[in-house]
Amino acid sequence: MPGQDWRQSVIDYIRNEARPVDKFGHQPRLYALATRIGKGLKFDDDILFAAAWMHDLGVFLGHRPSGLSDPAQLERWDHVPYTIARTRELLPAWGFPPEKLDAVASAIANHQPHNDPVEIEAVILRDADILEQLGAVGAFRAIAKVGRDTRYPTFSSVVPFLQRAVDELPPELRLSSARLLAAKRVKHLESLIAAVHTEAGQLLY
Repeated sequence: MPGQDWRQSVIDYIRNEARPVDKFGHQPRLYALATRIGKGLKFDDDILFAAAWMHDLGVFLGHRPSGLSDPAQLERWDHVPYTIARTRELLPAWGFPPEKLDAVASAIANHQPHNDPVEIEAVILRDADILEQLGAVGAFRAIAKVGRDTRYPTFSSVVPFLQRAVDELPPELRLSSARLLAAKRVKHLESLIAAVHTEAGQLLY
C-alpha cells in the first residue's frame, strides 16, 4: 500500500521482538478487534494501528529490565513509559507521520482497564484490550503465564485472575459494540472456570 511501508516495519519489528514468541499473536488480534469495535465510528486508523501494535513492547523479554523475577518487582514495573518512549523513537524512523505521535502515545498511555481515555482511538484500543482478557483467548493468555511468570507458579494461582476478569472487566467497557462482543466471551470464560471447579475442586494445584 503506497505510503504505508511503516506498517510492515512495525509488524516485522514486533514479530522479531515478541518474547516469549506467543506474545506476538496479541497484536494482530488486538488490531483486528479494534477495527471491528470501531466500525461505523470516525477514528484515525494510523493511530489505532500503531498503538495496537506497539502498546506492549515494554513487557517483552529483552525490553523490561533484566532481573525482574521477584513478584513485587514485577508488580511495580510500569512498562508504559518505556513503551511510549521507544515508540516515539521508532515510528518516525519507519516513516510514521510525526504529527500523530502524541495521539499514539496517548492511546498507549490509556489502554489499560484502570485508565480513563478521551480520544476515540484510545477508547477503542482500551475496549479491545479488555476483550482480549476475556473468553477462550483470555484463558489461553493467562494459562500461558503459569510456570514462567512468578506471579502464577501453579494452575490454581491463575484461576482467581480469570475470575476477576469475569467480575471486573465487562463493566469497564465503554462502547456498545465492545459490550456486545464481550457477552459471549464472558460466558465462555465462566463455563471454563466452572468446569475447572467441577473437575478439580481443591485439587487443581
